[in-house]
Amino acid sequence: MTGWSLKQIMTVFIVLFTLVMLSHGLHLLNPGILHPRFLTTLRWLTIGALVWIGLKKNNLTTWIFLSMVIGAEIGHDYPGVGANLKVISDIFLRMIKTIIAPLLFSTLVVGIAGHADMRQVGRMGWKSLVYFEVVTTIALVIGLLAINISKAGVGIDLSAADAQTVQVAKQSWQDIVLHTFPENIAKAVAEGQVLQIVVFSILFGLGLSMVKSGRHKENMLQWCESLSEVMFKFTHLVMYLAPLAVGAAIAYTIGKMGFDVLRNLFLLLLTLYAALVVFVLGVLLPIALYIKLPIKKFLNAVSEPVLLAFATASSESALPHAMKALEGFGIPRKVVSFVLPTGFSFNLDGSTLYLSLALVFVAQAAKVDLSIGEQIVMMLTLMLSSKGVAGVARASLVILLGTAVSFNLPTEPIFIILGIDALMDMARTATNLLGNCLATAVIAKWEGEVDFENLPEPVA
Repeated sequence: MTGWSLKQIMTVFIVLFTLVMLSHGLHLLNPGILHPRFLTTLRWLTIGALVWIGLKKNNLTTWIFLSMVIGAEIGHDYPGVGANLKVISDIFLRMIKTIIAPLLFSTLVVGIAGHADMRQVGRMGWKSLVYFEVVTTIALVIGLLAINISKAGVGIDLSAADAQTVQVAKQSWQDIVLHTFPENIAKAVAEGQVLQIVVFSILFGLGLSMVKSGRHKENMLQWCESLSEVMFKFTHLVMYLAPLAVGAAIAYTIGKMGFDVLRNLFLLLLTLYAALVVFVLGVLLPIALYIKLPIKKFLNAVSEPVLLAFATASSESALPHAMKALEGFGIPRKVVSFVLPTGFSFNLDGSTLYLSLALVFVAQAAKVDLSIGEQIVMMLTLMLSSKGVAGVARASLVILLGTAVSFNLPTEPIFIILGIDALMDMARTATNLLGNCLATAVIAKWEGEVDFENLPEPVA
């Protein structure tokens, strides 16, 4: 058995899956033709083949998907068992919450204090930041419009899942502005107030950049860099629990609510991909046309790193390849080395679009009717809190959970989303990279560092 290749195991799975589909089709046409235990056994044999594939592939994304399938089957066949598995997903949630404050603080401080010398950064600094904020804001708006049109979260019955009662207090604009600023950073951390943590971190980073003493500034900057590195590893460790948490959450959800919730998941996935297509064609393409970018040559240059980002769902894995590709395209290294890494902190187009979409999905599932003003406040929170964490595995999950808690929204729908997060992560990561490659071209054009009509011939 150990000598079987992945191709052979896939063949076994396809055969079993085909039998499952045929037998269940017959069962729907004539409920008495096949014994329910036979159908259950066939499903578990198919899942066994999937687990076999997982052991061969042995990566986190595969195991998260497998855990979703196994959890759904447990919730369907043994709803009592599924109901008792919620504690596993609750443990995962608690561990994710512990990451948020130190991760945001360290990455934002390092990002700001490490690039705060505007005389050195020059015009590229403010031009890049203005471009990043405008484009990511458009991405957030597209996400909000898409989820408000599709209403993918409407119809999920969280009452069956013992979800917490959700109440969003009506606030005046003065209350909203005041709530943005922390009165006590320890209190903000304890209560999970993401926006307050972000504001404190930004001010701390700006203050650190103004410190004249090289020794004091360097020591604090090194400490923050060390903290961010440790938190990256901490996140990596916690994510090993993700497959168990997903399986437990799906088992609990299916056990309590049945398979109807999967319709909402599929609609959410379609909404995200449709919104990303609209963003690429409606925002990125016009920008490329405006700067007279040779689109075919550009896509040929960046296609490999973008596909790598899509396949691995990791911006970091594609960053070195993307930098080399842009230099080969004709953009000077001094522009690429500044704009592209900065963009991975401040220009996460795909992730910000996903976050706005997912957060409203959570509110819809919780039957919370958000006003336009409340959605704008959420958008502002997401726009700020999503900065600086591109290097973290499943960073969007961390931000989404933290922001949901800040707005007193339940976390159960987020665990439902996590079941298909791998499929959504690939698309948003590829969009992040494509957006940053285009941003690099835009800044190079604005700075007069590249002439798109006289680009060097690509090296074979």
